[in-house]
Amino acid sequence: MQQHEQLTIAEYQATAESFREGTWDHNVSQNRDALVAAMPRSPGKILDLGCGPGRDLVAFKHQGHTVIGLDATPAFVEMAQRISGCEVWQQSFLNLKLPPESFDGIFANASLIHVPRTEMVKVLRNLWRSLIPSGAIVMSMVRGEGEGYISRPTGYRYITRWEYGTLALRVEQVGFEILHHYYRPPGLPCADQPWLVIVARKRGRANASDGESFAK
Repeated sequence: MQQHEQLTIAEYQATAESFREGTWDHNVSQNRDALVAAMPRSPGKILDLGCGPGRDLVAFKHQGHTVIGLDATPAFVEMAQRISGCEVWQQSFLNLKLPPESFDGIFANASLIHVPRTEMVKVLRNLWRSLIPSGAIVMSMVRGEGEGYISRPTGYRYITRWEYGTLALRVEQVGFEILHHYYRPPGLPCADQPWLVIVARKRGRANASDGESFAK
């Protein structure tokens, strides 16, 4: 496991309970609805990538979907299993072991923000392979440029920021068709919306090796 992963996981582990309390009531139904609308069937089988304490597992389950969570932080895996009753896998994004063509949708809400730029194509390819034909993905990412550590009282989180143009190139390179994108939270001027959301669908075949053609 790379150092940036170890430090980020350790920080989430140390703040797991306060993170749950601080984010449980965040309304991301716009993103959940966007995924379900793009999926080839509903209810379907969804992977909640970076599920955290389990908020969206609960929401998808209540809608009738079969949901599996995935997170690298042990405390979140335990919380999410207990709160949702769903199966939750403990895996890091850079070492994913996902069954091929198994999911109708992947919900990556503020999770892929921790993947370095140079690793994004590799991670997206693994996600592409795990989707059924025409399966959908929703990615909610921090807007901006650059990447690095954010210092917090309990440690460090590694964050990568993206703007639509640079991220869209990688999403399309892997074999996704971008259906649409939008910015959050709703109701604010675009300049004041810190989140970029991309909604895409699996098509074709993965055609990139490791994304080396993109500069960092």
